[in-house]
Amino acid sequence: MGTIVKRSRKDGSVAWLAQIVIKRGGKIILRENKTFELRSTANAWLSQREDRLGQPGALEAALKSKSSGNQDPTLADAIDLYIRESNKKIGRTKAQVLRSIKDFDIADKTCASITSADIVAFAREKLESGVQPQTVSNYLSHLGAVFAIARPAWDYPLNRQAMHDAWIVADRLGLTTKSRERDRRPTLDELDRLMQHFKDRSASRPSSIPMHRIIAFAIFSTRRQEEIIRITWKDLDKDGNRVLVRDMKNPGQKIGNDVWCDLQEEALSIVEAMPKVADQIFPYTTDAIGASFTRACKLLGIDDLRFHDLRHDGVSRLFELGLNIPKVASNSGHRSWTSLKRYTHLRQTGDKYDGWKWLAEVTRKDPALKLVQHGQFPRRRRSQRTGDAQFQ
Repeated sequence: MGTIVKRSRKDGSVAWLAQIVIKRGGKIILRENKTFELRSTANAWLSQREDRLGQPGALEAALKSKSSGNQDPTLADAIDLYIRESNKKIGRTKAQVLRSIKDFDIADKTCASITSADIVAFAREKLESGVQPQTVSNYLSHLGAVFAIARPAWDYPLNRQAMHDAWIVADRLGLTTKSRERDRRPTLDELDRLMQHFKDRSASRPSSIPMHRIIAFAIFSTRRQEEIIRITWKDLDKDGNRVLVRDMKNPGQKIGNDVWCDLQEEALSIVEAMPKVADQIFPYTTDAIGASFTRACKLLGIDDLRFHDLRHDGVSRLFELGLNIPKVASNSGHRSWTSLKRYTHLRQTGDKYDGWKWLAEVTRKDPALKLVQHGQFPRRRRSQRTGDAQFQ
């Protein structure tokens, strides 16, 4: 029930955080924590408090005291309540970020005592841990969601103005910044090398992920990696040349944000060439796809190319073909020109993929592309030689 965590402060000293977490039905109903200078003191408090809460009626009394406001809630309490009571499903990344914030000193402070200086200190501590200012921005953004509703929803005295002031200070001090807009697009030579690499791998290991097809689909569909693996055969509207993209990324809403997006002819042809072996058209994981792409780029000496750059290239290609903003948005799923324009890095007019030799390859049905045996989806194993995720 209780744990003790060692913490290193900025001045080099060490503190010990004693935590008590009680769950019922998989949900946290009570969290208590205190920070001590000595581990022995933390152990003593933890043992004493656990014994106390184990007595008849003690847990109920603690919960009642907390709910009545007699005990000042901490930021960690507010985070737990936010995660627990949010009817709108929280994305995995956001939940992970919020939980990780509880490992910092600011989480032990009572809501009423947190000032903008405390938030700035947290931002600085996060930056000094080795992350980029863009990542610090993400942390403050997710934390800001808790500040936004804590007082009106639960009467937790978190000061929204303190968060607002901290954002201004962190920005002026360079602790936070917007994500850098990339303009990297793959060249045809780079793509040819990648496609040949993955085609050779598929020929030698038919059960491996058909990355050459996934790469081409990412370009011609303009879909994100996590969206590609979620698309099911039921989501495909072949007659309407469109596909239902579920949980599309959006700053205000992701979970449940299902959007119909147009499919270019090339993307639809790639889908039709895939065997129906699972509910998903591409029944793989983002980890496996990302790892395969990264390893291949490193092996082939292709620098600074990310899988998401394929989406950049696909959206830019649509503008180069002469499509207007609404038509491009109907393919990409963007809601505004402001968010769409960062993906447009026009280099030419016309289609650079006109006559691309690999298009015929990825739109051809391949009898060797079989991922199931006897109606069962194959279990995954990891190659000892290459580390590639494979199927058998």
